[in-house]
Amino acid sequence: MLGRIFGKPKEPVSTLSTLDKLNETLEMLEKKEKVLQKKIALETEKAREFTKLKNKRAAIQCLKKKKLYEVQVEQLGNFQLRIHDQMIMLEGAKATTETVDALRSGAAAMKAIHKATNIDDVDKTMDEINEQTEVMKQIQDALSTPIGGAADIDEDELEAELEDLEGAELEEQLIKPSTQELPATAQTHRPTSVPAQKKPGQNEDEDELAALQAEMAL
Repeated sequence: MLGRIFGKPKEPVSTLSTLDKLNETLEMLEKKEKVLQKKIALETEKAREFTKLKNKRAAIQCLKKKKLYEVQVEQLGNFQLRIHDQMIMLEGAKATTETVDALRSGAAAMKAIHKATNIDDVDKTMDEINEQTEVMKQIQDALSTPIGGAADIDEDELEAELEDLEGAELEEQLIKPSTQELPATAQTHRPTSVPAQKKPGQNEDEDELAALQAEMAL
């Protein structure tokens, strides 16, 4: 009955379909603006031509058309600004709605988790974990126990062996001659080799042999 009187309720328009419609309208307005800009340029050029021909009346008519086109361009610009403003508002509302829906879903999921989780079960699980941890610790302690009486090694024997090693090291250092106390003047210098003088009649082979002997003297 109410449906017959007031008519069927309109289905809510989705935000995406509205944004699509606004985009289509915006593209249409931009195309119209481009057409008007071309007409403005054409009328301006015609006015210049008529001015050159001294046809003042025709030039004024062209300028009037140009002004009318400019008014339409201004109106189209205002329409585009309104559409941009509407799109921004819708996109913000869409983001807000999606955020609220996500938060609502998260709250419902948390509620379901809390309902499915019992504090007694949590305490029982923690007790089992602690028990297993203690068992593992005991196993590790048992595995780390020394095998074969390694813990019964006599520390005194180790100390005596260490003293023997230290004594042997000291004796070896005393036997070695000290090279640090030698005076600097005691250092030997290599004799500078004097190249052999070439004797009369020596050939190239003898020269090479003399040079090789001089190098071996180094």
